[in-house]
Amino acid sequence: MKEFPEWTVEKVAKKVGINERHIAAKDEFVSDMAVKAAEKLFSENEVKAADIDFVLLCTQSPDYFLPTTACIVQDRLGIPTSAGALDFNQGCSGYVYGLALAKGLIAAKIAKNILLITSEVYSKHIHQSDKGNRTIFGDAASASLISTDGFGEIGEFVVGSDGSGYEDLIVKNGGMKAPKSGNDDPNDHLFMNGSGVFNFTIDAVPGLIKATLANNGLSEVSDVDWYVFHQANSFMLNHLRKKVGIEKENFLMHMESCGNTVSSTLPIVLNEHMSRFEKGNKLILAGFGVGYSWGGTMLTIK
Repeated sequence: MKEFPEWTVEKVAKKVGINERHIAAKDEFVSDMAVKAAEKLFSENEVKAADIDFVLLCTQSPDYFLPTTACIVQDRLGIPTSAGALDFNQGCSGYVYGLALAKGLIAAKIAKNILLITSEVYSKHIHQSDKGNRTIFGDAASASLISTDGFGEIGEFVVGSDGSGYEDLIVKNGGMKAPKSGNDDPNDHLFMNGSGVFNFTIDAVPGLIKATLANNGLSEVSDVDWYVFHQANSFMLNHLRKKVGIEKENFLMHMESCGNTVSSTLPIVLNEHMSRFEKGNKLILAGFGVGYSWGGTMLTIK
C-alpha cells in the first residue's frame, strides 16, 4: 500500500489471508451495488423482477439515514409496488438472519419470492489512516432468491446476541445519540477492538455450531459435508476450525481476493464453491460478529 510501505501485500496475506479487496467508488453506494447484484441474479437465473414480492436488504452503510434503502432498490429494479421492502442492520451475522426472516415470511404466507440482498460499503466508514481495518474490509454485495424452490432447503436456526460487547466494533458517531462531528473525530469512523472480537468469537462459535447441529437433528461435526463460516480473517477461521474439530477439506473459505465483506461473506463463499455441492450434501452456515450477534442454520442440497 502506498500509504503504508512497511505493510506489504505479502505481510497482510500471511497475517489475515487477504491479497486484495474491492472498494466502492466515491460516487458508488449500497443501493448501486445492490441493484447490480440483483440484476446479475435475475439475468443468470431467468428471474423476473415482477415475480419478487419482498425485498430484504442487510446493510450497516445505507444510502440515507432514512428512507429505507430497500425501497429505493425496489423502485430501481422495477419490482412491483405490491412488494414489501425492509432494511435490517445486522452485519456479520446478517445473511443467516436474512435467511431466517425470509423463511418466516414464506411460512407465514406473507411472501413467496424474496429477494435477499447484502450490500456494504464499509470502506466509507474507515479512516484513511486506519491501516488495520483498511487491510481487512472490502466492499461487496450479494443477491439471493429465497422461495419454495431452489438449490437448497433451509433448515432450523440458532440465533443469539450479547449487546454487552457493542463497543468492540462500532461507528460511535452518526446516530441521534452522538451526531458526527465533521472534525475528523476518530469516533466518526469505524473502531474495532480486535482482541475483544476474537475472544467473543472463540467463546461463542463452538456453542453455536453444537446448537445448530442439534437443532437440525445431528450430533457429530462429521455429520455435515461442508462448513461455511463468516470470513473474518484466516487466522481466526483456522483457530475456530481446529477448536470445533472440522477437517480442513470440509471447511470452505474465500476471502483472499475480496477481504472481509461483512454480511456478504457467506453468499460469496457459497457462490465460489457451488460446483462442489452434490445432491444430499449438508452445509452449516455460521455468521458472527458486530453487535455482538450470531446465527447458524443448515442447508441441504436438493
